[in-house]
Amino acid sequence: MADNLSNSGPDVKAILRHFAANQHLVGAYLSVISGSAGRLVVSLVYFIILANTLPIADYGVFATASGTGLVLSRLLALGFSSPLYRIAVVKPQLLGVYTVGYLLASVVSLPLVALAALAIYFTFFSEDVGLITFSIVIATETLLWRSAEIVIIVNNGLKRFAIAAVLVILGTAARAAAAFLFYNQSAAHDLDQWVWWYLGANALSLVVALCFYPRMRLRFDLRLYLRRVQDSLAVAGAELLFYLQSELDKMMVLSIGGPAVAGIYAIIMRVVDLTALPIRSFNTILVQKLMQSPDLLQSLRVKVFIEAGLLIVSVAGLGMLAFLLHLYPNALGRNVAPVAELLPLVLLVPGFRNLTEYQSELMYARGHSWLRTLCLAVVTLSKAGLIAALLHSLALDGQGWIVALNGVFAGLYLISAVFTYSSLRMPANRV
Repeated sequence: MADNLSNSGPDVKAILRHFAANQHLVGAYLSVISGSAGRLVVSLVYFIILANTLPIADYGVFATASGTGLVLSRLLALGFSSPLYRIAVVKPQLLGVYTVGYLLASVVSLPLVALAALAIYFTFFSEDVGLITFSIVIATETLLWRSAEIVIIVNNGLKRFAIAAVLVILGTAARAAAAFLFYNQSAAHDLDQWVWWYLGANALSLVVALCFYPRMRLRFDLRLYLRRVQDSLAVAGAELLFYLQSELDKMMVLSIGGPAVAGIYAIIMRVVDLTALPIRSFNTILVQKLMQSPDLLQSLRVKVFIEAGLLIVSVAGLGMLAFLLHLYPNALGRNVAPVAELLPLVLLVPGFRNLTEYQSELMYARGHSWLRTLCLAVVTLSKAGLIAALLHSLALDGQGWIVALNGVFAGLYLISAVFTYSSLRMPANRV
């Protein structure tokens, strides 16, 4: 027995040494996850208020338009947020130069954002919402909230995780407060009225966030910007495709199934999205670690362990929420209660969805931006085809199409896995 203890000693010491060496990462993750936990609670409050204030059809249109704004916000600055973040991580003394570059790239990209928004409006939204209402949502997401996100991204890059976490919570809290005031003070609870409250909440979030942008001397350096064009465009393409494949399903459900079905789908996916918040905190820390140590994930055991952990956490999160809603059906409000009963039918969706997002972050961290873009293009096209086939082949007044979503997201995960783990065999690119 003594021999067994002595043999196990070095392993225990090795584990303790490894933990001590990475203790700062644990602290950083706790800071980031605290923001996610706070955001999870506030997001849930915001969701409950808004989903039970707007009619389900209006909520479906709003969620789809907001998701479209999220996609188009990735066109803003043409991907220059990536060099800005990388510089914040590795060379913060150049942050003033890259901030100017980001602002100039944002101005250049605005006509492209406007043209893309108009094209999407006339393709998917013109029959369900007015152009002014749609434009307010898009402007809010692309100009106001995206700018606040950039402040949060830079603070994360500088390892000011606590500040970033507070800003994330404050942004969500402002929207929740706006939804509460809208519920209590607005005579007409429709989408045309809500968008103005939404605009004001996000404007307030941006003003507060700008108070926490790091102070620096702003400088212009065209030479440095030109060196980052290739990486920026690759990241812009990848992020656009990533969010397009995340939100394209909502647009297709709206155009094929109509506002009522889109409302049901939006509520389900909003609840699923809540399970991704702790996963995204983990991704933030892992990306920074991989930028500094690209060979971190060489071990097959580590890869399997991380993916299995993310899958279990995601499925357990939705399973726990579905169980609580089974016990207390009206916990998320009377409007949401009929939809909440459907959550057990999509139990695997958050696991596959979160793993696909995690794999995309791996390729970004190792500098394989163009391969990531190609992967996301394939995933986006595959998702469009699978969703269209699902909606056209199954009755939308039943539950079969909801169950089939598990298979759709499983297929997308497998496509992403092939690209991701092929890229890990290649040398990392230092950008």
